Amino acid sequence: MHDRCPGCNQQTEIEVGFYYGTSYVSYGLTVAFSGLSFALWFFTIGFNLEDNRIFWWLAINAGVLLLLQPLFMRISRSMWISWFVDYDPEWQQHQPKDSERVVEEHMKNW
Repeated sequence: MHDRCPGCNQQTEIEVGFYYGTSYVSYGLTVAFSGLSFALWFFTIGFNLEDNRIFWWLAINAGVLLLLQPLFMRISRSMWISWFVDYDPEWQQHQPKDSERVVEEHMKNW
């Protein structure tokens, strides 16, 4: 990931460990996706206790979640930084401020 946005020069690493919270956002996205796929499966195919349709849904849902995990990770990182960095509609005229919590000695120290 870039240290700064190539478009607007916004610093992407606000503080050390800034993106650890994205795991919660990614978890929420995957739960929402699983709930939506469950509802879609339920209303189109249905579930029955006498057959294995629920196991088919579990397997297909797990496979799709594995394939979509890079997308969910990128979306959750974008959502996370958008909650902490305010959008400036005149970003081309203003330079973004550097975070005061960045300690250069600790950057990329994980």
